[in-house]
Amino acid sequence: MRFPNLFAAQFLAQTSRRRAPRCSNGGSNPSLEMFLGWKQFFATCREEPEELKDFSAYLDSLTNYEKSGVPKDAGTDSDDGLDLGRMRRLMTRLGDPQSKFKVVHIAGTKGKGSTAAFVSNILRAQGYSVGCYTSPHIMSIRERMTVGKSGDPVASKSLNCLFHKIKGQLDEAVQLENGLLTHFEILTATAFALFAEEKSDIAVIEAGLGGARDATNILSSSELAASVITTICEEHLDALGGSLESIAMAKAGIIKHGVPTVLGGPFLPHIEQIIRDRTSLMYSPVVSASDAGTRSSIKGLSMLDCRPCQVNDLVIQAQGDLQLSLELSDVHLQMLGEHQLQNAVTAACTILCLRNQGWQVSDKSIMSGLENTHLLGRSQFLSSKEADALGLHGTTILVDGAHTKESANSLMDTIQMAFPDAELAFIVAMARDKNHVAFAKEILSARRLAAVFLTEAEIAGGKSRTTSAEWLRDQWLQACKEVGIKSVQDIVPEEHHQMCSSAMRESMESSTHLVAEKSLAVAVQAAGGILGRRTSAGKKRPGVVVITGSLHAVSSVLRSVQ
Repeated sequence: MRFPNLFAAQFLAQTSRRRAPRCSNGGSNPSLEMFLGWKQFFATCREEPEELKDFSAYLDSLTNYEKSGVPKDAGTDSDDGLDLGRMRRLMTRLGDPQSKFKVVHIAGTKGKGSTAAFVSNILRAQGYSVGCYTSPHIMSIRERMTVGKSGDPVASKSLNCLFHKIKGQLDEAVQLENGLLTHFEILTATAFALFAEEKSDIAVIEAGLGGARDATNILSSSELAASVITTICEEHLDALGGSLESIAMAKAGIIKHGVPTVLGGPFLPHIEQIIRDRTSLMYSPVVSASDAGTRSSIKGLSMLDCRPCQVNDLVIQAQGDLQLSLELSDVHLQMLGEHQLQNAVTAACTILCLRNQGWQVSDKSIMSGLENTHLLGRSQFLSSKEADALGLHGTTILVDGAHTKESANSLMDTIQMAFPDAELAFIVAMARDKNHVAFAKEILSARRLAAVFLTEAEIAGGKSRTTSAEWLRDQWLQACKEVGIKSVQDIVPEEHHQMCSSAMRESMESSTHLVAEKSLAVAVQAAGGILGRRTSAGKKRPGVVVITGSLHAVSSVLRSVQ
């Protein structure tokens, strides 16, 4: 779907008031002082507030699989899977706080964070006090726990007070479990305790990995309002059994006896059957957001508070185990793309399940909650002020934490929908344990790809998971070879720093630059410079800088513009 002129013209008018200063030969004038300033800023802004020092230090003393990588088959329901028994014992020691409220439990490869945000905001729009637990975070660990009717991240003071209140029980549990309790298990238990202390009416809980053996999966049928499975894709294969089928079985582990299951999808037929077989075994009624009765669509794009949004119609007519219906027109989503519309529909189906159980949620609240949902680092366009902070005056900048083939495909669809004629410059930093070639192929499908800067960002897990810019470049060259792309200029950093020369500009104006650049800050400046030079060379198409590949890279950029 394309909306080339109206939306692009409106958005570019907001972001192109001023242009970057030019050097005498027509190129951009990147500042080394700015690069050094970024490096220093990144080093300091990663730190949590002083009030959370004790809590952060406590978490850092525990095994953190987000940093070290999850052991093979740890997420499977097998002898090699993580031990849920220790998590249950920990919750018992804390007084089983998860029993104090109802829970919507969400698993899935992609889309579970967005779906959790949609569900939470709909319930808050109705006036409920909602606890929402998601991972990972972008700026602060407090983002993982939003509370109350406002949906703000938990206050540092509140989290610190709670930690010291339950620290004795945590210490006893860690000792009794021989130090095996993990960073995620303690954090999850803390979230449940927080939501109970805040007297939440309901909690929306995102599974961390898989579902069956995830620390969040200690909920009984009586504590659960609905289980949601968004998508099934090939990610974390080693930890989840090595196949798409084993991933589906792991995710289906959150389905509980007699509790409704909402399916997002769409799924491959045999994968959906695996999930449905589990629902049949558990006598769980099923509502599918991908049924034929769902006829939702994107009508167009517009501007809302100087930010892009998409206008959608939602029509849900569920005719399966539960008879549910909803019809909303002109829903303005700040979350862009067909995949986010699907997440919104999945969230709406979840709310309809709750409404069927007696929860009072109006259509107006559903619409308001959907429209007021946005997440950092998910199809996020930076404001003109934020672009200025990066030194890219008047540049359109999109940040998105896509890091799989599927999420890259969704990102490209969103860009094509919003800016079908734009010149694109990508900045990519990724963890080592991703399918880089498959990801690259999706990005290389762009119609007008001016440059790809392959760079580095601090990835959780340090050097063991960080991909060097040079190694990443080799993967992208392999992707170019496999898709038959020959018009790529493989540029070493020394050459890239000399791109202001007119001779080099002329030789590269019609090809895609592929550059390995270790410095994320340098890459950002150079990407803006390339787009600026192409514009000055007579190409009047809009230009968009896209920063993607990991939430860690996105986090570094967002922290720098605060």
